[in-house]
Amino acid sequence: MPTYEYQCKKCRRRHEAFQSITAKPLRRCPSCKGTLQRLLGSGSGFLFRGSGFYVTDYRSRGYREAQQKEKPPSSPTAPATPPTSAGDKGCAGGSCAASRAT
Repeated sequence: MPTYEYQCKKCRRRHEAFQSITAKPLRRCPSCKGTLQRLLGSGSGFLFRGSGFYVTDYRSRGYREAQQKEKPPSSPTAPATPPTSAGDKGCAGGSCAASRAT
């Protein structure tokens, strides 16, 4: 629901009213009971925030499933590297060998 701005012709005070679009304009000032005039407002603008909206954001479930089937399979992950020995550069001062021996 929009907010409308009114100005009293008698006391010159401005008032805002939160009204439905189909509601009739206000006629009497709440302060002095004078005649109100509805002002032309700039209205509220659209605020776009975030990364945006795309056509594919709201696709149907069937479309997304078909799209997943068409994708090429991902490459297999590389096997884990074997544990290093005590002479490797990864163990400083042979501390790795001492912890493995126990």
